[in-house]
Amino acid sequence: MKVGVIGSGSMGSLYGGALAETGHDVYLIDIFKEHVDCINRDGLCIVKGKDKRYIRNIKATTDPAEVGTVDMAIVFVKSTITDIGIESNIDIIGEDTVVLTLQNGLGNIEKIARCVDRENIIAGTSANGASFVEPGVIRHSGAGGTVIGELDGDITDRVRDIAKNLDIPELGPASISDNVIGLIWDKLLVNVGINPLTALTDLKNGQLLESDEGIRLLESLVNEGVEVAQALNIRLSHHTPEHCKTVAGQTGENISSMLADVMNKRKTEIENINGAIVREGERLGIPTPVHELITDLIIL
Repeated sequence: MKVGVIGSGSMGSLYGGALAETGHDVYLIDIFKEHVDCINRDGLCIVKGKDKRYIRNIKATTDPAEVGTVDMAIVFVKSTITDIGIESNIDIIGEDTVVLTLQNGLGNIEKIARCVDRENIIAGTSANGASFVEPGVIRHSGAGGTVIGELDGDITDRVRDIAKNLDIPELGPASISDNVIGLIWDKLLVNVGINPLTALTDLKNGQLLESDEGIRLLESLVNEGVEVAQALNIRLSHHTPEHCKTVAGQTGENISSMLADVMNKRKTEIENINGAIVREGERLGIPTPVHELITDLIIL
């Protein structure tokens, strides 16, 4: 299968590298020229624990026109620039290309659908952890697997085929859901509780659970999000903050992606995570004061 990865930072490189290792024709597409050049010169280096491995049968480029049409495009750009990422890489998307988004936050499907037939879009979530070390090098911190699904919940042959291709030991098990929108919300309700609080306090995930204040804020954020989700009739797997606290504990030594963005002076995804709860709450007439405050503080 010919695969193009749109947005080849840590997570995009991880998935692209794993697919290349299993024999797929993979192109990593990114605007970070130094990262691209290092991969083409030395291969992609993935660090896991004390081990390093180099993936050399992978191509990287800043120019999507060099790639041509792909069978599957995996979207990993930040949710704040999904529309730009799709528009600038439209050359790799043909009428039969499947576009898979594994991004964080809300609104990605709608942005992709402005340029791509909605029937060609598959969504999902990843429980893998990865971080950027230096150009050409990423660190893999956990293989939690991937869940994907058709937007309408059908279990199709194509989604089975993609899940089979993503069922790679290095990424963890891949499974199919008939409720992928609910899964995206499930992940969102973890991110709303962990990401902004770590970004504001410079704490690792698990440290949020070490104070009454951290727990209280996390619970308030998740509870507001659950109220909005229920008003939208989203089918959730978790209806209390307990799952978010469990994830924070299980990933206790991790630095959240939003904290990493703040540390590296990059724009965060706050507007598509907590900000999305605020927008939906306003539309529904549901107050979300903690989300409003936290969103404003991050943007400030």
